Amino acid sequence: MSADTNSDDTSSADTNSDGTAREAREPVTVFLVDDHALFRAGAKAELESISDEVRVVGEAGSVAEAVAGITRVRPQVVLLDVHMPDGGGAEVLRRLRTDLPDVVFLALSVSDAAEDVIAVIRAGARGYVTKTISSAELVRAIVRVADGDAVFSPRLAGFVLDAFAERPGSEPISDPELDQLTPRERDVLRLLARGYAYKEIASELFISVKTVETHVSSVLRKTQLSNRYELSRWATDRRLV
Repeated sequence: MSADTNSDDTSSADTNSDGTAREAREPVTVFLVDDHALFRAGAKAELESISDEVRVVGEAGSVAEAVAGITRVRPQVVLLDVHMPDGGGAEVLRRLRTDLPDVVFLALSVSDAAEDVIAVIRAGARGYVTKTISSAELVRAIVRVADGDAVFSPRLAGFVLDAFAERPGSEPISDPELDQLTPRERDVLRLLARGYAYKEIASELFISVKTVETHVSSVLRKTQLSNRYELSRWATDRRLV
C-alpha cells in the first residue's frame, strides 16, 4: 500500500479523502487482519493520518485472534488478508458471517490470483483490493463498502464477473473447497440445502439412509462446518442449490 504525500490538507472534517465536500458523519470503524505486524502498524498510521473518515478499532495477526477480536469489537468493516499461516480470509469469513451479518469484509492482499479472489468473495467478502492501492483509495474503498457498495481493483472485477455471471466463453474459476467434494457428495449436499430429509435424499438418489449420513459426515469434515444450516448456506453461496 503506497502512501499519498500531499502538502495540502484535504482530510478536514468537512471533506472526503478525495477533497470533495461531504456531510458530517461518524468515522467508519475498521478492524485490520494481517499476519505481518509491521504492515498493520503502517496501515493504521496511514489510514488515520490522511482522513478522519475511518478509525481503526482493532487488529489481529491470525485467524483465531481475528475471530475473537471482531466478535468482541463488532467493527463496521474488516480489512482482511487472504493468506495467513493458520488459515486465510475465507476461514475468518466462514466462522463469522452467520453470527455477524452486519460486519462488512474487504479483502486486502498482495495476491491478484483469480482463485484467491473468487474463494474469498464466495465466502462473503464485499470486495477485494490489492496492497498496491494508495492510502486515499483504500479509505474510499472502506467507506464505499460500509455504505453497501462492492469494490474491486480494476483487474480483479473481471474474475468476479466471469465466475458469477457465467458469461459465454468465460473460463471457469476453480473453487478448492468445492472441488474436494465428490460428485455424489455434491448431489447429497444440493438436496440437503433444498430442505430434503435424509430419507427423501436416499429415495431421490437410490441409496440408503446410512449412505446419505456417510456422505453428509464427509462433507461436514471436508468443509469444516458443523451443522445442516451452515452446509445449506455454504451450498447456496456456491450456487449449488
